[in-house]
Amino acid sequence: MAESLPTHITDLLPRFHVLRLPMVTRFRGTTEREVLLFEGPDGWAEFSPFTEYRAPEASRWLHAALEFAGLLPGDSDAAPPSDGGSAPPLEDRTSARPHTSNSIEVNATLPACLVADVEQILDRYGSVGTVKAKVAEHGIDSLPEDLDRLREFRRLFPTTTLRLDANAGYSLTEAERACEAFAGFGLQYFEQPVAAVEDMARLRATLSAQEIPIVLAADESIRKAEDPLRVAQLGAAEVIVVKVQPLGGIATARSVVEACGLPAVVSSALESSVGLAAGAKLAATLPVTERSRELLGDSPACGLGTARLFAEDVTAGGLNPRDGRIPVTRIVPDPDRLETMAVDPGRRDWWSSRLQECWTHLLSRRS
Repeated sequence: MAESLPTHITDLLPRFHVLRLPMVTRFRGTTEREVLLFEGPDGWAEFSPFTEYRAPEASRWLHAALEFAGLLPGDSDAAPPSDGGSAPPLEDRTSARPHTSNSIEVNATLPACLVADVEQILDRYGSVGTVKAKVAEHGIDSLPEDLDRLREFRRLFPTTTLRLDANAGYSLTEAERACEAFAGFGLQYFEQPVAAVEDMARLRATLSAQEIPIVLAADESIRKAEDPLRVAQLGAAEVIVVKVQPLGGIATARSVVEACGLPAVVSSALESSVGLAAGAKLAATLPVTERSRELLGDSPACGLGTARLFAEDVTAGGLNPRDGRIPVTRIVPDPDRLETMAVDPGRRDWWSSRLQECWTHLLSRRS
């Protein structure tokens, strides 16, 4: 309860580290990533909302980190908000297969890069069975470059499973045009072509009517919408992509998957290996149902191989994929990297203020 928690985050979290991690290539418009790390009773955790996110959204990332560190209970905010509508039933609860492995399969990530760089970027991942390619960096204007990049990908990897992610970069009309162009690449699914849930539903209806064989997956619609059930209720997607930090923690992410009743893929929010460890824990505990087997295979590849996008991580080994898999484990940062990769004092002060602002917002929600 709020009355049992301190007003100042430093009373709960007296020590933290803010690091700047250089990236191998530009991703999401940036060449570096700032992350805040701290240790709690259960181990190290990460708070790394993108800098443009304001407190109401970024505070969910803080809740996730505090939960993973063992500084907050994992079930206090687990239930997703609802408008009173009933959740669709899970399509096959009885066939859910418990996870028994100590590692999970991951996909490689191909950013919006030059055609000449495709092979070099994917070589960093080693042998993987699934690749997710980013498209629509500049909306529909990127389509010619995206198609060139995908042709090169298919030349190099003709049988590798391919997913696309547009990060809501198209209008509805543009998405229809892009889907027609991408249909020939044999996609497993196309993630978030448009922003609005209603437009996702319209696009799915159009694809069905025109018999364009593209499965839609919802990402931003799940992590940002006030009611995650709307995606399922409107039939806007057949797959959901869930991320631990944006949803507020492992418990909340699990509840979103259960409430939606749709096959789920766990993905990263471009975290260091400390943050990826939380995603791996979630992925290791999600059920595999008959419908998810049909769409994603018996072992759905998760988007948690993104440590390969960093030139330097918080530890030498990290959660870099090997043979297309990462272990389900916790990560302890290298002490020397906590020092050598630390941001300057001004940036640390900025993160300290942000930490308190998000904590204050969390307390207001609990009161």
